[in-house]
Amino acid sequence: MSNTFGHLFTLTTFGESHGAAIGGVVDGMPAGIDIDLDFIQSELNRRRPGQSKITTSRQEPDRVELLSGVFEGKSTGCPIGFIVRNENQHSQDYENMRTLFRPSHADFTYMQKYGIRDHRGGGRSSARITISRVVAGALAKLVLRQLGVTIQAYTSQVGDIALDRDYTKYDLSLTEQNAVRCPDPEKAAAMEQLIADVKASGDTIGGIITCIVKGCPVGVGEPEFGKLHAQLGAAMLGINAVKGFEYGDGFEFATKRGSEVNDRFVRSDDGTITTATNHSGGIQGGISNGQDIYFRVAFKPVATLLQPQQTVDLEGNETTLTARGRHDPCVLPRAVPVVEAMAAMTILDLFLSAKRQF
Repeated sequence: MSNTFGHLFTLTTFGESHGAAIGGVVDGMPAGIDIDLDFIQSELNRRRPGQSKITTSRQEPDRVELLSGVFEGKSTGCPIGFIVRNENQHSQDYENMRTLFRPSHADFTYMQKYGIRDHRGGGRSSARITISRVVAGALAKLVLRQLGVTIQAYTSQVGDIALDRDYTKYDLSLTEQNAVRCPDPEKAAAMEQLIADVKASGDTIGGIITCIVKGCPVGVGEPEFGKLHAQLGAAMLGINAVKGFEYGDGFEFATKRGSEVNDRFVRSDDGTITTATNHSGGIQGGISNGQDIYFRVAFKPVATLLQPQQTVDLEGNETTLTARGRHDPCVLPRAVPVVEAMAAMTILDLFLSAKRQF
């Protein structure tokens, strides 16, 4: 089950970075949903390598092929199988890593657990595996679209260059208008320059992605062990390079008093009950309350550096690793659609668990 995500809307993935293809099977897709293949491909294009000078130069078309579960443009309710073929592997770039453990990579833990590892681009532990998540997330978005639920993520911090935490101050429609995927054009330019400088030095840098879910109805999420924020946290922490997750005001709560952050209930103009503020991030008691759901995801710097690093070989002998190949100096720009995809699958899975009807 470690290769399957979800309970009712599920994704099972397969493939390796330098294998023949990356693929998956989506089960639990409601029948009768219009399958917009162009939209699915556009989501993959946002994740695709080689987009700009601040991403990896690996050139992959990443064309998705749907193999089952769709008839005359609509989902049938049967499993949707898909593949994305790998076409631009440079496996020889990793030959010098065959007998070494790359610092902060999964090489050592995979070797200890399985007794074998694919040294080519990290094999199964490669971020290229997130292709399957983006395809499944796009399918989930097509369902959520019918419910009026939208999901928007953006780069809110790279290194020490950060946006204000209040997402309502920004025009999120500007997110896709720059290579960093940041809705503040001025900050985006500074982030892009920082990434370019880091790349030129053979180093890498981390940052934060913010995500907002709008239109989620009240009642999504389960008490106790199925809390919405816990499921979102698990989904995000399962993304390669993610090291932290917070929702609502998150860690800022630790410095506040209850009188400052309690979300007071009020009656809105249309007569419904809502909250005057949204410090809770749209979730109370583990269940959505109808407000915007917002959270932040922290990504570490990419572990592969294009500069010498000290490590050991398979026998524990000290040695120096000088990596080759095509690597991202910062994962943030290409991780934005991955964060959205995981959020979409989580929301839809819990929506179906609540026995909601379409």
